[in-house]
Amino acid sequence: MFRHTGSELTKHGFYWNPRTWQVTLIERQGGVLPGPATERYARVPVLGMLVLAPIMGAAYVMFLPVIGFAMVLDFLGRRAFRAAKSGTVAMASVVSPRWRPGEAYLAKEEKDKDEKNEQGDEDGKKDGE
Repeated sequence: MFRHTGSELTKHGFYWNPRTWQVTLIERQGGVLPGPATERYARVPVLGMLVLAPIMGAAYVMFLPVIGFAMVLDFLGRRAFRAAKSGTVAMASVVSPRWRPGEAYLAKEEKDKDEKNEQGDEDGKKDGE
């Protein structure tokens, strides 16, 4: 079906490029298909074009709004995901324990006893005054 390429000399008719969905009309004298040689074209008969053109137009009319809504939903979904991810990371940093591998709490019991003694001394001074 795809027997023609870009820059090829062809006879008159309709030529359809499925990659770009572009239909090119070559006049009665014949002409050269647009684009480089990597572009592929299919020759469409006139009766086939009468059927294909309304179908292509209907597809454009039906899917253009759908594509617009899909793009908006994609944008909002990505933004919501980014917000949820940053919120989750922030919450995880608040909730996670502060692990410091270079610190050791070997004298913690002595510090607790010292703090209790200091509080007891302060309470005693206040009561005695």
